[in-house]
Amino acid sequence: MTKFIFITGGVVSSLGKGISASSIGRLLKNRGLNISIQKIDPYINVDAGTMNPYQHGEVFVTEDGAETDLDLGHYERFIDVNLTQYNNVTTGKIYSSVISKERRGDFLGATVQVIPHITDEIKSTVRSIGKKKKEKVDVVIVEIGGTVGDIESLPFLEAIRQLRNDIGKENVLYIHVTFVPYLEAAKELKSKPTQHSVKELREIGIQPDIVICRSQAKLSKEVKNKISLFCDIKKEGIIEATNVESIYEIPLIFEKQGLGDLIIKLLNLKCKGPDLKEWERMVDKIYRPQREVRIGVVGKYISLKDAYISITEALLHGGIDNNCRVKIERIDSDKVKDYSSKDPFKGINGILIPGGFGKRGIEGKIETVKYARENKVPFLGICLGMQCAVIEFARHVINLERANSTEFDTDTPFPVLDLLPEQKGVKIKGGTMRLGAYPCKLEKNSLAFKSYKQEMVYERHRHRYEFNNLYKEKFIEYGIKFSGIYQDLNLVEIIEIPDHPWFIGVQFHPEFKSRPNRAHPLFKDFIKASILNNK
Repeated sequence: MTKFIFITGGVVSSLGKGISASSIGRLLKNRGLNISIQKIDPYINVDAGTMNPYQHGEVFVTEDGAETDLDLGHYERFIDVNLTQYNNVTTGKIYSSVISKERRGDFLGATVQVIPHITDEIKSTVRSIGKKKKEKVDVVIVEIGGTVGDIESLPFLEAIRQLRNDIGKENVLYIHVTFVPYLEAAKELKSKPTQHSVKELREIGIQPDIVICRSQAKLSKEVKNKISLFCDIKKEGIIEATNVESIYEIPLIFEKQGLGDLIIKLLNLKCKGPDLKEWERMVDKIYRPQREVRIGVVGKYISLKDAYISITEALLHGGIDNNCRVKIERIDSDKVKDYSSKDPFKGINGILIPGGFGKRGIEGKIETVKYARENKVPFLGICLGMQCAVIEFARHVINLERANSTEFDTDTPFPVLDLLPEQKGVKIKGGTMRLGAYPCKLEKNSLAFKSYKQEMVYERHRHRYEFNNLYKEKFIEYGIKFSGIYQDLNLVEIIEIPDHPWFIGVQFHPEFKSRPNRAHPLFKDFIKASILNNK
């Protein structure tokens, strides 16, 4: 029977439940178990697609085109699986499903209530995740978003409380991630917030089996004894999670404390012993790089690190593959002006422009492309970054004055980027972009083919605007190479400038498919080219 691990959080948000869930998944996968993982978000949005990155961080896109929470990116990177729309559940999805059933008549004669109808829908959704895969799933890890005590989370906590009674205590494990603050004045850690957080959980009927304690200092024996006594948790179930330089070290830290073996014992799982040698070698590369490179990431959401978290991680993966430490310089595109008289990117070895939406900061990105092109700095443009490269080339090389995307200027005389015909009548914003994985055929004599080493690739998209094929011949005439095409609709996926050390723009989001132990080919080669620019 499929077993379930439910991960909750207490005291404060942003404790790293997603990293904890991902690390536990890695520990179990390295024991030969088949793992699936799910994020439950208590907000009423149906998905993360229409949420501002400043509020919620990046939107992570799955292979099947679901716009999901950024934690799914951590899950994919740590556990090395491709997730789907079923791996992210929201209050919006649950209530939409129940209301649809009510309108259809499924509950005729009944008053539809949070208990049992909403909680039953939650339980059904959680249990179905193990049935979506063709092969048997041994363990499903479910992370409950939010913090214990939040009103929004209560139906989900009630559902997972009921689930233990439904399928048996031996098939369900509760892990609570909490915060143990360090008081500088007293020079000591305080366990009281953890005690109160566990008390909140116990009041609604959930007794955690394991507590993961986030802190900036190691827990003393006295603090562990207090947590064990007042939270009714065995000492072996109190796991430390102190701050580390790299999140990829967390599985190794958990393994050293016996967390993997404890989970196996509590769930009575039959599996082989742990094999983390490959992961250890990868972490060793992170901490012992042979060289260093500086990459400028020019975007409009620079002040919030989570807005470009998959980009950040993919760059680090490229560094791991090149035995190189990647130092990322975040540059606000709003503050980039015409720098013809001075060097704005002094000491920067490579430039990346990530995706985004809206007019703000666009001119700064176009100036950045111009700088990278003219100064022969390795350049990678992703989605909007590729579109900015198209606009810059049109204006400054082909001399199409006021060339632009119709997203930013509906009256441009040269709309080198425009909506697809099927996008022009779209009024509903949520889930209506070009989303998910599409095939892209590569030209063999290209930088892209040199990176991928195969002719057909599949990459994930999230956009509405495309290169306008009416200008294709003109761009080719002036030296642009269209090295990747989505053949079904003849859409441009990749552009290159051959007369340049390394210049690629892609319409898709390669960062979503990068892994710490297997860097995405484009990021690997982008970092390699940037290293060569560091000599």
